Amino acid sequence: MLQLQTPIAFCIFNRPRVTERVFEEIAKQRPRHLLVIADGPRFDHPGDPEQVSRTRQILNRIDWPCDLRTCFAEQNLGCGKRMGTGLTWAFEQFEELIILEDDCLPDQSFFGFCEQLLSRFRDNPQVMMISGNNFLPEPHSQHSYYFSKWPHIWGWASWRQAWQHFQDITPPANDAELASVLQQVFSHSCELERWTSILRDFFDGKIDTWDFLWTYTIWQKQGLTVLPNLNLVSNLGFGPGATHTIDENSPLAEIPTRQILQLDHPLHIEPDQVADRWTFENIMHLNGSTDPLVQNVPSHSKRNWLKRLLRPGYKSSIRA
Repeated sequence: MLQLQTPIAFCIFNRPRVTERVFEEIAKQRPRHLLVIADGPRFDHPGDPEQVSRTRQILNRIDWPCDLRTCFAEQNLGCGKRMGTGLTWAFEQFEELIILEDDCLPDQSFFGFCEQLLSRFRDNPQVMMISGNNFLPEPHSQHSYYFSKWPHIWGWASWRQAWQHFQDITPPANDAELASVLQQVFSHSCELERWTSILRDFFDGKIDTWDFLWTYTIWQKQGLTVLPNLNLVSNLGFGPGATHTIDENSPLAEIPTRQILQLDHPLHIEPDQVADRWTFENIMHLNGSTDPLVQNVPSHSKRNWLKRLLRPGYKSSIRA
């Protein structure tokens, strides 16, 4: 049987149910290399040791020739530090990775999509990551994917040389330096003001996550993300046990996936301004996150509106 040659970094913690479902999809690819990053139990959660152990035991089900490498924390490092140090460890092992967290359920075509585009853009520093996420209400591009300023991280892939920028990044010294980076990214004042506020809070230590630093890294380097024209990864992790995605009624929970098989490539490498603007107005502005987390729960009426908008088959216009 064929084996996926691109290494997979699988990030797990204490949720065996969702981890098992994602592992089953990984197992169908029989990856030659599997790197597993795990945080340790929290001292103030008595049930964590058992749940962490049960989650790690899922790896005993590997029944194909596999180079399994693990980076298990014995004590809890927290989301921000564990993901950052874990992915740095993984990129020290291999130059290219497909990255899945324990609640990110991929369609099988996600793996080939990432593998082909990792090869295609390997030597192009402008393209810094490949995502499996699409939150638009309908296919927008005439091609299989488009380029975006938004680095969605619910199932993604990247290269060591791109992640090296994350390791080397230094926080902005002041608001003027932060503004100089964001002004290269945002042409609309409302986007600029919102993300200045979010990143100022992050660099002041008010937000514990890793992806805001990755987002800032990409924006500082004026990098782009590949986004598929159809959604390839569904987030199963919304609910009380999640670190950030706690609203189980979120319209972004368990968005259906579709297949992308034969790739049709865009002619030019440039951000899709129309799709990016829609994403800010309907996703980012709603929740204030790059992936997008539900930290500010929207009103009941707006949540129902967005759920209808993201329902398969719903027709909506995406205009400039």
